[in-house]
Amino acid sequence: MQKRSVHLTVLGAGSWGTTLALLLDGKGYRTVLWEYFPELAARLVADRENRRFLPGIAIPDSIAITSNLDEALAGATHLIFATPSHTIRNTARLASASTSFNDAAAVINVAKGLEEKTLCRMSEVLDQELPQAPGMIVGLLGPSHAEEVSRMMPTSIVVAGTDQSVLEGIQHIFMTENFRVYTNTDLVGVELGVSLKNTIAIAAGICDGLGFGDNTKAALITRGLAEMKRLSCKLGAREETLSGLAGVGDLIVTCMSRHSRNRFVGEQIGNGRKLKDVLAGMVMVAEGVKTTRAAVKLASKTGVELPIAEQVYKVLFYGKNPRKAIRDLMVRKAKKEM
Repeated sequence: MQKRSVHLTVLGAGSWGTTLALLLDGKGYRTVLWEYFPELAARLVADRENRRFLPGIAIPDSIAITSNLDEALAGATHLIFATPSHTIRNTARLASASTSFNDAAAVINVAKGLEEKTLCRMSEVLDQELPQAPGMIVGLLGPSHAEEVSRMMPTSIVVAGTDQSVLEGIQHIFMTENFRVYTNTDLVGVELGVSLKNTIAIAAGICDGLGFGDNTKAALITRGLAEMKRLSCKLGAREETLSGLAGVGDLIVTCMSRHSRNRFVGEQIGNGRKLKDVLAGMVMVAEGVKTTRAAVKLASKTGVELPIAEQVYKVLFYGKNPRKAIRDLMVRKAKKEM
């Protein structure tokens, strides 16, 4: 596809949406960045910098910024949903109702999470709300902190969907010398991997806040991955996907990084703060909080054991003492590793 015929609209001007707009604009594609709140869109236009979410990174004049959804969608060949996961459904409804919506546009989700009430993956939400685009919904997901990608640090992620030819086209659009994109036809595994790891990252942060060391973190990541595999495979994923970038790759970066919002939430709770106070002081969204509820519900529904997720759930929503939660994990009945 020629660059002049590609028109990409990024829905959501947070750190990741802004970063992807920068990446696409840098490749010479026509790129529009949509911000839901008019006052924030006006600020982005005036400052040409996302000072709230991505300070220090200039936004070129060549990127169109708007809060008018009809304007943002007009002529778009690719729609990138970059809003927080809990707002994806509403954003998709707004897009579907727009007279400018192009039912031939490829739909790319970059949000990581599970819908709390329905337990749906993001592609399922988009499929329900955008029936005009069957078979064209993909996920662009993996270990990719916006703070690093926007500064052109080498990063590798996955584009996942059911149509290999569509995946290869999107792979071509996003690939740069610093941003490597692999294809994967296991959309279920990719979406579950990048979502469930957020709960394990909260647990990793709790361990950091409690002052535990590398042994604890290594055990947590390894056993957390085992939980992710158990539930994902039960829901139809391929096990090898969870050993890839969207599984262990995203798990490592989210559990270890200073940029990780989910690890930060856990760390603050390990330090003795209450969840509501931690979230009230955050600008960005920690997807793992809502995903933890969904994961525990899915575990109950499918009969899959998720001991780490269950303890995180009790700490977050029932005020269980984090040290007691760790102890309860350690003194469970002895068993084989594999």
